[in-house]
Amino acid sequence: MATRLSYPLMDGEASATTQRPTLAAVAALAGVSGSTASLAFSGAGPVSDSTRAKVLTAAQTLGYAGPDPRAQSLRRGRSGIIGIVIEERLQDAFRDPMSLAMLDGIADETGNAGAGLLLLSDIGGPQLDIRSAPMDAVILVGCSTRLDESVAVLRQRGMPVVAIEADDMPGVLSISLDNRDATARLARHLLDLGHESVAVVALPLDAAKEQQRLPANWDELATSHTTRDRLRGLRDVYPGFGGIVATRSSIDAGRAAGLELLEGADPPTAVVAQSDLLAMGVIRAAESLGIRVPEELSVVGFDGAQVDAMGSYDLTTVIQPAVEKGRAAGRAAVELVEGGSPTPMAFTSELHIGTTTAARSQPERSRAG
Repeated sequence: MATRLSYPLMDGEASATTQRPTLAAVAALAGVSGSTASLAFSGAGPVSDSTRAKVLTAAQTLGYAGPDPRAQSLRRGRSGIIGIVIEERLQDAFRDPMSLAMLDGIADETGNAGAGLLLLSDIGGPQLDIRSAPMDAVILVGCSTRLDESVAVLRQRGMPVVAIEADDMPGVLSISLDNRDATARLARHLLDLGHESVAVVALPLDAAKEQQRLPANWDELATSHTTRDRLRGLRDVYPGFGGIVATRSSIDAGRAAGLELLEGADPPTAVVAQSDLLAMGVIRAAESLGIRVPEELSVVGFDGAQVDAMGSYDLTTVIQPAVEKGRAAGRAAVELVEGGSPTPMAFTSELHIGTTTAARSQPERSRAG
């Protein structure tokens, strides 16, 4: 069954005589983001007890009794809900700093318009109930080629659709990121450092999400637009690369993939990880094998995530504007619902050279254990 989570992120207009406390004010007083406050107040989602207590205390202090029913509609006769389709389990999405940043950005814009959000998790199971779900527009996140049928259904409903990081589709407003070009910039940085043996730890290719050696025909098999485009960027610089496909974007998945890669015959001198979490996992794998980063192994990531687990490492990566992507998608969805004609947005990532890459060297590697 499709997993659904509905929560209004901000209240709508106040009455003419009294300014009603808003969820945004509660979030500010509690010192948390709007989406975190919404999840805590509704009792849904992976929010710690201490955070939930802070939010509820702030709500009590401000006299915030709950969502304003007047915010249930962007205009008379509409549901006041914007759907978000995420192609992974919600618990995984809420652990990913980039997913949370995008949701915060979406929440900023839809909340200001008085809209609620309906989260739909598409993990490759039965057909989503998008044929009847009460929503005025849909934002597609983590898009894959499997969404083509869903898009067709939504277009039949006459529903506005915004897609984040997908191929261009007729009737769909695109919010894109330079996944291919950004990865190519990372790869050229490694090439300039003299690295010839470069491998990838990739995000999942498809819904199966199994750890595997990167198949030679990955371009034909990949259903994930983001994974495919980042692989293409690496191929632009290193045509003959190989690597491992991870099960998801996490440090644990990166470590497992990194161990398989680095324990193999003829390990690479540099690894391109398709997320910062995967990159940190590869670094953890290298540490466990006694491989020094960056002296013996250079590692690059993708995202610009701020993760405590990075410790003293300053990861070489590309910093993507995740919050801005979310805001652009939320703003476009609201504008489409109101009958406007927003233009597609294309975002560019910024290369950050940290301390996890160095010029190629070939010292004798000492493996732990």
